[in-house]
Order: sequence, then C-alpha cells, then structure tokens
Amino acid sequence: MLAQDAKPEPKTEAVHVVQPGETLGGIAARAEVPRVLIIEANGLKAPYALKAGQKLIIPRRRSHTVKDGETGFDVAMTYGVPWSAIAAANAIKPDAKLKAGQKLAIPTVSAKAVSAVPVPSISTEPDAGLPDTAAPGFAWPVQGKVRRAFMAAKQGQTGHDGIDILAPSGTAVRASAAGKVIFAGPGPDEYGLTVIIWHAGRWTTTYSYLDKITVKVGDKVRAGERVGLVGQTGLAEVPQLHFEVRRNKLAQDPARYLPGPKPKR
Repeated sequence: MLAQDAKPEPKTEAVHVVQPGETLGGIAARAEVPRVLIIEANGLKAPYALKAGQKLIIPRRRSHTVKDGETGFDVAMTYGVPWSAIAAANAIKPDAKLKAGQKLAIPTVSAKAVSAVPVPSISTEPDAGLPDTAAPGFAWPVQGKVRRAFMAAKQGQTGHDGIDILAPSGTAVRASAAGKVIFAGPGPDEYGLTVIIWHAGRWTTTYSYLDKITVKVGDKVRAGERVGLVGQTGLAEVPQLHFEVRRNKLAQDPARYLPGPKPKR
C-alpha cells in the first residue's frame, strides 16, 4: 500500500490524474492554481464534475531563455509544445529569428493534447530521462540526387544541418524509421512545411520543404509510411526534401546512417 506522501500531488504536477473522491476545488487549492485557470486549460463544462482517472492539466507559467543557435524547433521539442503555439503566446511571427538571451513564455498545452500520446522532451542534458540508444535503422525518405550535403557549423560560419534531396513535386516522403510525430506544420521560414519524428532514445528526423503534410502530431508511424509530399516551401528553389537526423537535438550527417548505395551528388 502506498504511503500517504506517495500519492499524486497537484502542487508539483504538470498533469494530475484525478483520484477517487477528489473535487476540482480541492485540486485547485492543493495545486495553488486558480480554479478558473484549470477549467480553461482543460475545457471543462459546468458543473465541473470529475471522474477518477481523468487527466487534468495544471497550468503553470513556464519560461525559456533562448541559447545561442537555438531554433523554434529546439524549443518546441524541449517542451513538447508546438512552435506555432509558443510563437502565438509571445506575439511573434512563427518565422521570427530567435536571439540568444531572448525570453519566451511557454504556454500550457491544450486539453486535446493531454489525451494524446505524450510528446517526449528531447534534451542535450545527460539526465534527460531518455536512454541514449544506438541509432535506429534509418532508410532514405525519398530517392533522388543529393543537391546539397551536410556541413557542420564552424566558428563564424553557418553549417547545413541536413541533406537536400531532389525529387519531383508531389513525390511521397516516407518515414526514415518507425516513431512518433512530434511536430507537423509550418516551421521557421527557411524550413517551410515540416514534419519531425521522434524515434528510440534521443533520435529525431526532420522532413522539410514539404508541399503537403499527411500526418499529425501524436501519430505513430511505421518505417516507410508516408508523412508528406515533396514540395518547394521554405527556402527551396526547386522541388526537394530537406532531411535531418538529430541526436540529443544536435544535427548529425545523415549520410553516416543511411544505407547504400547512396544517391549521387
């Protein structure tokens, strides 16, 4: 039997699972959060009766200080909140450039997001809580000529965080490995329509310049499943796919992990 102090404590939780006999007023008092904020964050309707096992968002104001070189994608993945929602909460455009030292308010996710599969927090910290596993067996997301290769960023120089693969507009873009969609929508200006998939451990893949997205946040996808269509959004000058592989949010050279024979450059 659990000790009394081992029971869920709203004061320190982001999401509280309602226990038998609990009331909204009681949870709000223990969480030290106004009752009305819990009602709004969870879309509750009068008379606000709760059921045991129900998940309630406990809205707390969070903030983030932008680090040097950090992007909206990085911030969105860290908190499991769509970048579009973070941008709206800070009254900035989704394609706005972030500056080191900039402070961002991180909004509470919607009630709909609580019922979805939780979005993992991808962090560069060693104690992030996710196992630092070996790379999944990645496959080419689309076949075509590599127009631009990966280039690591150097001091004073901007790198290229992935590879750009030429393919006809409308070509199906496939998940490079099985995983869960953690971002699907307009990315920063240079990326255009984008999908990000979280794989095992701390690995993610990014698919950008899309013409159309065919998955949504929270979807579990199989390796080879279509996630979008090749397009010419963002900074793409011709139809192509921008593809990234990241470990702990750090860009890796996709060519190291993709099987051969590799498309010619």
